[in-house]
Amino acid sequence: MATLRSQLRPALVALLSLTLITGVIYPLLVTGVAQALFPYQANGSIITNASGQPVGSALIGQQFDDAKYFWGRLSATAPVPYTAFNADRLTGSSGSNYGPLNPALRDAAQARVDALRAADPGNTAPIPVDLVTASASGLDPQISPAAAAYQVARVARARGLDQARVRELVAKHTEGRTLGLLGEPRVNVLALNLDLDTLK
Repeated sequence: MATLRSQLRPALVALLSLTLITGVIYPLLVTGVAQALFPYQANGSIITNASGQPVGSALIGQQFDDAKYFWGRLSATAPVPYTAFNADRLTGSSGSNYGPLNPALRDAAQARVDALRAADPGNTAPIPVDLVTASASGLDPQISPAAAAYQVARVARARGLDQARVRELVAKHTEGRTLGLLGEPRVNVLALNLDLDTLK
């Protein structure tokens, strides 16, 4: 009996100590540091509209199909965006790409090509590939500057704006490579569209 107690007591002390350290102290410490140093990122990189209402995350793509907005990549978040504010609609973050031999991949890309051509019949420029395909995650919030440039004429016409003004807005929202080396230049579609809505 004494042997059992001598083994059980250190095991319980270790269990309680590690539970307290790894289950309470460490998470609180990490959360506190994140909130103090990186509050925007720690809270989901939430983007708000002009009235201060949260409309989505800078990290999760949203679907736009109105001609007066820039359209993002094909998204796994359709038909509604994935945000903490509409979790009851069963949206979620999951991959959406089909395999390269799946005919549904070609059909989805062709449907997007048709939609882009129908929205801007006079535009005969080649359609950038990121406008008709999804990434592995299917959640991309950004498009390439080429994909944004392809849509400038349609958006300007739909809003009655000068194309140069819309190009300026695209340039304002174009982010360069991370640290000047990593990734590609990109445009956050949700931030750009929200800024468009503030133009008169």
